[in-house]
Amino acid sequence: MRMNKVNAPCTILLAAMNVIVFIVLTSRGMTEDGAFLLEHGAMYVLNVTEQGEYYRLFTSMFLHFGFEHLMNNMVVLVLIGWNLEMEIGKVKYLIIYLLSGLGGNLLSAWWEIQTADYAISAGASGAVFGLIGTLLYVAIRNHGRVGEISGRGIVFMIIVSLYYGFTSSGVDNMAHIGGLVTGFLLGVLLYWKYNRKDGTFAQS
Repeated sequence: MRMNKVNAPCTILLAAMNVIVFIVLTSRGMTEDGAFLLEHGAMYVLNVTEQGEYYRLFTSMFLHFGFEHLMNNMVVLVLIGWNLEMEIGKVKYLIIYLLSGLGGNLLSAWWEIQTADYAISAGASGAVFGLIGTLLYVAIRNHGRVGEISGRGIVFMIIVSLYYGFTSSGVDNMAHIGGLVTGFLLGVLLYWKYNRKDGTFAQS
């Protein structure tokens, strides 16, 4: 029997990791409880700056405040990530995901330090926004389309997502912006397209 190759294994793996972490934590307590998530790796600036718990910049990317928060991020991750991974490759895709999540958390931390308004935060949205930012760059370089997704659709998604974030409470908008910008810049640095005419690679 011949098995079909999974086109976007990293996307599936990342989504599965997020879901598994959520299920495990749900079996141990309330994921809507900030104190519970903080105990299990959520982001809190003072823990990072004063206690040196830098791991929170990464572990918080795999934690979510409840099922709705998880599903919102995972749906976008699969839809966006599937197209991007097929276009840019597995290694670059993982680099973009992780560094975008880090970039989002760093901008969020910087903003909280400036405003002295500290909050417990968690979620994959910074990393997911990074994928959106990279996909936007790829779409621009591919005349407005990546697979089934158009550049206009990506811009519309960004506008709606940011609008929702800024008009809602409890949303880490700086993490979204930081992830988006980081992802776009990483796209500029990492996206190279094969030129079939002369068999060369060019930054496109």
